[in-house]
Amino acid sequence: MTQVYQVFLFRYNEVMKKETLELIEPTPILHSKKCKITAFSIKTLLQFATPIVALIAWYLYDYFIAGATLLITFIVVGIIRAKIRNAVIPLHQREYQYDDASIAAWYTAKELCIDTNPITSNESLLHNAEQKD
Repeated sequence: MTQVYQVFLFRYNEVMKKETLELIEPTPILHSKKCKITAFSIKTLLQFATPIVALIAWYLYDYFIAGATLLITFIVVGIIRAKIRNAVIPLHQREYQYDDASIAAWYTAKELCIDTNPITSNESLLHNAEQKD
């Protein structure tokens, strides 16, 4: 029994030496007011587009059209949310759950406010590359 246990520990230690844990990149912090407003508007649209569109359809038409619009808008906004999330969040972090504010912050920092965000600016990338060398 002890030999089996020792073999198991040896194999476990060998596997653990080969695998490295990747660091999780934090959600970007937006610095300019324009970027913060953009992220807030994206977050608001992701959160409230479905009920607002359904209420407008209910006001203009009837309950049945509003219910169908609610379902269709829920699916469309979910697809948009998934596309935005997969476009900007790093590959090894996609298994984690993100709320709408985090998705909006990632998208704004990585796609819309590249020059103003020090995390993704060229100077920061060059500085990080120099530190690795």
